[in-house]
Amino acid sequence: MMCLWDVLPYAAMVIVEIFSVGMTTLSKAAMSKRLSQFVFVLYSNVLTTIILIPAYFIFQRSRPPITFRLLCRFFLLGLAGITIMQNCDFTGINYSSPTLGSALSNLVPAFTFIIAVVFRVENVDIRSSRSQAKFLGILISISGAMVVTFYKGLPIRFSSPSSSYHRHLLKNQSPPNSLIAENWILGALFLVIACLSSSVWNTFQAATVRGYLAEITIVLFSSIFGTIQCSIVSLIAERDSSAWRLRPDIELISIAYSAVFGGVITCTVQTWCIHKKGPVFVAMFKPLRIAIAAIMGTIFLGDTLHLGSVIGAVIIAVGFYGVIWGQTREEKKGDDKIVNGLKSSSQTMPLLQSEMEI
Repeated sequence: MMCLWDVLPYAAMVIVEIFSVGMTTLSKAAMSKRLSQFVFVLYSNVLTTIILIPAYFIFQRSRPPITFRLLCRFFLLGLAGITIMQNCDFTGINYSSPTLGSALSNLVPAFTFIIAVVFRVENVDIRSSRSQAKFLGILISISGAMVVTFYKGLPIRFSSPSSSYHRHLLKNQSPPNSLIAENWILGALFLVIACLSSSVWNTFQAATVRGYLAEITIVLFSSIFGTIQCSIVSLIAERDSSAWRLRPDIELISIAYSAVFGGVITCTVQTWCIHKKGPVFVAMFKPLRIAIAAIMGTIFLGDTLHLGSVIGAVIIAVGFYGVIWGQTREEKKGDDKIVNGLKSSSQTMPLLQSEMEI
């Protein structure tokens, strides 16, 4: 029986994915108004760092010493999780669409699983039913997300005439499909690179947080290094001086949203969940994005809900159940090992003697 504290990482990751869908949608709207993706990434990370600095002194009461080796880790985390991932992600979304970004994010669980197994961050026993359930659950979730992406099916209409009219206006204001198709492959390539970089960040973050138990410190210094790196990339990639001027409209709103919900909340929550559950646990929530995007489009934009979205959501739920079952069984097995280990050590060695030897 899971208690409230055990359920918290699952609920937190669902909320994080909702924030991510909102961030990609807002960023696409801002970039459609000529906001440079490089300027967007830089400004949002500058604001993220400004917010994290006071949070570091307020909430990070215990501050373990920071070594040069640890600073090198933070530098690499900023490179993989901010500079490469964010610039490629938003460049890909700018060339294509948030829907394609949500669809290709389903590659993250597979990439993370492979990288984590190769570098032995995630322990996998193919003969174990727990590992088989996790692996099969990830594949089922990805399959469900693919169903939502590529199969529409019959429409399930809940929208009112006014929402249909609003959808008609949005369709008329959208750019022609031919213009989008020109950069679709290039956008997909950038998004795949972003997925691979995100998987590297998940795995490397897990290895870092296991040896340095200070989540806010990790997020802050990674953000500082990422901001410095992004400033170099932005100054090289964006030479137009007019692109650096922000207008107080959707551009400013998207940057503020990205900094607060994408940079501060999402990175901190993901780091905490990686510490508690591992990198594969965080990555397995990526297939939720496409389902969340479909649901939010139906509720807020009046989009028509299709049968394929419902079927895909059910398949994703089945896959999640398999992963969650395997995760909880592995944690239970780990707790049993710890209890049995304590019992055996107490029977063979006095407690005071064991503490002195440690």
